[in-house]
Amino acid sequence: MERMRKPAPAKNRGFDFRGRVRGVAGPTSLLDYLAHAFDHTGRDEWRERIARGRVLLDGSPADVSAQVRDGQQVVWSRPPWTEPDAPAEFAVLHEDPDLLVVAKPAGLPTLPGAGFLERTLLSRVRSYDPQSSPIHRLGRWTSGLVVFARTPRARSALCRELRDRRVEKRYLALAAGRAASERFDIVNSIGPVPHALLGSLHAATPTGRSSLSRVRVVEQRDAEFLAEVEPVTGRPHQIRIHLAAAGHPLVGDPLYAAGGVPRRDTTALPGDPGYRLHAVEIRLLHPATGATLVVRCAPPASLRETSR
Repeated sequence: MERMRKPAPAKNRGFDFRGRVRGVAGPTSLLDYLAHAFDHTGRDEWRERIARGRVLLDGSPADVSAQVRDGQQVVWSRPPWTEPDAPAEFAVLHEDPDLLVVAKPAGLPTLPGAGFLERTLLSRVRSYDPQSSPIHRLGRWTSGLVVFARTPRARSALCRELRDRRVEKRYLALAAGRAASERFDIVNSIGPVPHALLGSLHAATPTGRSSLSRVRVVEQRDAEFLAEVEPVTGRPHQIRIHLAAAGHPLVGDPLYAAGGVPRRDTTALPGDPGYRLHAVEIRLLHPATGATLVVRCAPPASLRETSR
């Protein structure tokens, strides 16, 4: 009997990365500039891209010996590639002429990056409404609510609300250990610290920016607890860092250890799976009506109260 072959994953359409030459003080070759400015890609690979005509300088295919100066436009055309697997579905929880509020599944990136271009929440939502733009983001493995603005006016108003800390967001998280009290605040500062793979990574550090999270214990389990967390400030990975800094890392978090710093025995990155975190509620002033809008998103089974 002939074995059926699984079809190969479809590639995306490729992408043109655009930028301006910056920080060039004297005569500099295009190859030297690219190898220094984008050092995550090796010099030999940049040489090959230029030779294949995939790098444009001010709109024309560049030569390996080309010299660059400040302000010139550089375009690198990345050919189509197969993106990592990710869920395709999302749910619309609220819709009006100004806003979309959607439920993002765990595993789907909010925005392009780290090998993702079309398998993102942004791409999925824009296939539904091409004018929508997210006003905030969730980590790849965080599920729950993401707000999209459908008009420039709505986007401006909502971004202003975020800056003024008038948007209230609540998350459910599964944290390790036993909480000492039913309610507590975490105020550890958060900022970049050295990281072997990324260069730097946000973590708890005295030199970081002041940060505040409010925690309510929803349910204590044997060696872990379900927590509702309100991140009053909006630092990168704030909930993961703050609960770890308080001695309660998220259950299954491959990156942050007690103290709110990266684990020493791992090569994990922020986008790696394992932790349980869900954006369960958002409260904001509607940009058109001024009325309070509250949207909730049902949590996954691991983040529901077991006593119910």
